[in-house]
Amino acid sequence: MKLGTENKKKTIVALGLMVVAAFLLVRAFSGNGPAPQITAPAGKASDAKSARKPNPLLAHSLDPSLRFDLLKSSEDVTYKGTGRNIFSSQAPPPEIPKEVESAIQQGPAQPPPPQPIDLKFYGFAGPKTGSKRIFLLKGEDIFLAKEGDIVDRRYKIVHVGPSSVEVQDVLTNNTQTIPLSAG
Repeated sequence: MKLGTENKKKTIVALGLMVVAAFLLVRAFSGNGPAPQITAPAGKASDAKSARKPNPLLAHSLDPSLRFDLLKSSEDVTYKGTGRNIFSSQAPPPEIPKEVESAIQQGPAQPPPPQPIDLKFYGFAGPKTGSKRIFLLKGEDIFLAKEGDIVDRRYKIVHVGPSSVEVQDVLTNNTQTIPLSAG
């Protein structure tokens, strides 16, 4: 079984890098050692030292006297805001356009009229006495039906009379009468 340690030079370099990485990790997360500092190039050493001088305390640089002109200018400021509650996590409701408001005031729109049933009488089948069967035409399709049958998976033949057929659209509950006349 091979462990990958056949090349001695690569193995020694890998172990050395692992030791250095472990040392850096311990030093970075221990917090006891001094923080690493970036040193400036040799020519810039004096500039780096002067940049690291601590800032004087803010309390020593402030003027303790009251400036009434600045207070007066801050009193004259008024907050106009947008009217949104900044303490609420919910978004404000969307603004309703004027056109929609006027449509709402007019009342609900009337539903569109039902589509006409596009079946046409084509002819009779069988004897004229007894249960009447009729041929119905829709486009190029011809259907043979009697009372109670469903045609084109949508239209129910409710009643076949001597001069008309009552057809109901089962999807919209629209009922229409189709005259029994060739033409």
